[in-house]
Parts: sequence; C-alpha cells; structure tokens
Amino acid sequence: MKSTLALLALTLTAGAALADEAPAAPADPLSFNVSVTSDYRYRGISQTRLKPALQGGADYAFDSGFYVGTWLSTIKWIKDAGGSGGVEWDIYGGYKTEVAKGLTLDVGVLQYAYPSNDLNPSANTFEVYGALSFGPVTAKYSHSLTNLFGFADSKNSGYLDVSAALDVGGGFTLTPHVGHQTVKHNSPFSYTDYSLTLNKDFAGFTFGAAVVGTDANKAYVGPGNKDLGKTSLVVSVKKTF
Repeated sequence: MKSTLALLALTLTAGAALADEAPAAPADPLSFNVSVTSDYRYRGISQTRLKPALQGGADYAFDSGFYVGTWLSTIKWIKDAGGSGGVEWDIYGGYKTEVAKGLTLDVGVLQYAYPSNDLNPSANTFEVYGALSFGPVTAKYSHSLTNLFGFADSKNSGYLDVSAALDVGGGFTLTPHVGHQTVKHNSPFSYTDYSLTLNKDFAGFTFGAAVVGTDANKAYVGPGNKDLGKTSLVVSVKKTF
C-alpha cells in the first residue's frame, strides 16, 4: 500500500541560438506510476503471501494544495482468508500545506476497497489521516472509521509511524521507518513494524531494496503456516511519468 504522493517535476531549458536559460515549466499536476515488487508489504505484513505484486496508480495535485489519487495492487490475502478477489484498490484525497517555515501538514481520507471480497466483516476499510513533516522527517497517524481490514469490532483502530527520507548522495535515498498498528478489540493482532529502504534513481526508474519486518510473532500467517510478518528483503522497481 501506500504511503505519500510524489509528483514528477519536468524542467525545460531553452537551447536555440540564445544561451539564456528559459524559465522552468510548472510541474505537471497529473502523474502516473507503475511498479513491480518482490513482495507487497503493507505496514510490515505481506499482502501477497511473500510473492511478487504488480502495482500502479495516478495522482492529481491542485495548485490550492488539495490532491486526489488512486492506486491498485495485486494481492493474495483475501483468498487466503476464505474470500474472493485478488486486487486492492485505494482511493484517496487530501490537503497539503506549509503551516510554518519548514513544517508541512498533510490531512486526508483513504478508502481501501477489495472488490468482491466476500468476507464478513468486509475487508473494505475507510481511514482518515494526518501527517507533519519537518525537513526529511515525517510523523503520521491513520485512524479507521470502519472495521479494519476484516477484523470484527475493530472500528477506531490506529496506526502511528515515523519515517525519514535521507539523501545520501549519488542519487541514493535512505528511508528508515518504524510504525505501530493497534487493532481495536483484537490486541493479539496489534504489532510494531520496521523497515530500512535504499532507493536509487537510474535511467528514469527508481530501484529499491528494503529490509522489512515486524514483531507480530506469527499473528499473521498464510498457507503453509508462512509467517507474513517475518523479516525479509524486498526489492522493487518503479516508473513515474
């Protein structure tokens, strides 16, 4: 699943007879992304039975600071839970603005939809979120206004996480992350997740390698008693255009 919106900035420079540099063109408000990952981990838990996933989405950012977007991924956990359907479809919107010098506020809503999931309670989940970013560090809290991903009586569950995007030079970005998922009235399924991701932009693509894990202690298992929250290496490649 997600996490934050990124827009591809296009800068044009003049090159005709004049050597003067032309003004930079405004960023395109509409962007698209496609990616392949060796394992779709959401909040540290594999959504694909530790198998690869195909993902893609689109975002639109208004000059006012409002934005909307959608994102999809192949998944396996709905079928593993006894339902049907193999796709997660996210629809979101929000508002992002600088509230003080260097301090950015991002608030919004996010609908996780699992078409034809046939689970009871339904896996469909609606969250509100708020995030504050200062420099490279972002702290975010997400709060469910419905049952959380099919857990019974789990309305008002919450997820708090802190991450940082550190430019380490050479086109590399290092992103440490830690988060805690509380599942209301289902405490055995509450857990902490962590990851360390290294991304590299190259030839118009973003290549990533992440060590991802949790302390879920096999609370989340798949077929064959697979530990879906175990510490693993996840690699990915993404194209934004």
